[in-house]
Amino acid sequence: MVSMRLKKKEKEAKPNKAKKVSVMKVGTHRKSIIALWLVLIASVSFGVYKNFTAIDMHTVHEKEVIEQRIVDTNRIENFVKDFAKSYYSWGNNKEAIEARTAAISRYLTKGLQDLNVDTVRSDIPTSSIVNEVKIWNIEQAGTDEYAVLYSVDQTVTEGEKSAVLVSAYTVAVHLDSDGNMVITKNPTISSMPAKSSYEPKAAESDGTVDAATTEEVTEFLETFFKLYPTATDKELSYYVADSVLKPVNMDYLYSELINPLFTMDGDKVKVSVSVKYLDQRTKAAQISQFELVLAKTDGNWKIVG
Repeated sequence: MVSMRLKKKEKEAKPNKAKKVSVMKVGTHRKSIIALWLVLIASVSFGVYKNFTAIDMHTVHEKEVIEQRIVDTNRIENFVKDFAKSYYSWGNNKEAIEARTAAISRYLTKGLQDLNVDTVRSDIPTSSIVNEVKIWNIEQAGTDEYAVLYSVDQTVTEGEKSAVLVSAYTVAVHLDSDGNMVITKNPTISSMPAKSSYEPKAAESDGTVDAATTEEVTEFLETFFKLYPTATDKELSYYVADSVLKPVNMDYLYSELINPLFTMDGDKVKVSVSVKYLDQRTKAAQISQFELVLAKTDGNWKIVG
């Protein structure tokens, strides 16, 4: 009995086996896939952020450019014109020179007023009258600074002799937040824009329009341009589609077509032509240049473009 009880106790004292906890094993291949997905998500997120940042920066830049462009330059133009009329006008007497000094002080900084004290003196033998001031260019040179290129047409008199002089200058204008202005750079010699050497390529006929069509189109153009200066909307509608040309209501007398050139464009004819008129008011010749597209509908030619 004792032996059986001891065995039973030993059996009861034997510890229970620990339950195995199931563990999900992740292989190296799966770990690599997860890592790649994380890198991809991070890259996409960064790209989206960078793109939005770039768009935002671009928008800011565009906004700044637009803000610069909408500055009203009319006030700057008028300010410089009024200054120039005072600056380049003087008489060779003390009163006239004092009046000029007072006038230009309304436009110049104190430093520039001092700089210009002796530019025109009472002992100089000339007087000057400004005929015209032209503004050629206004360019933003800083946040509140504008460079202005202008020319002055003035008549300078010395004794019995007078001469018309045309000169170009630049000044700098400061525009404050209240819209007030002051010239911060003295008139500095410059040059006006010159005539460009550009010559457009002369139009040439390519021989695609046959002789019969050329004759038809020429007759149509002569008829139309005789009528055109005084034609009404209703009259033009017989020759022009969709109001491509509007009434001009001018007292012009048709003279001739000059160097008409014709080229085919599909089933249409392109025309490049100069038209000579006599202006009945001035008696001078007037030459207008036209680029037209003609189409034939129901047997009749019509200007469609």
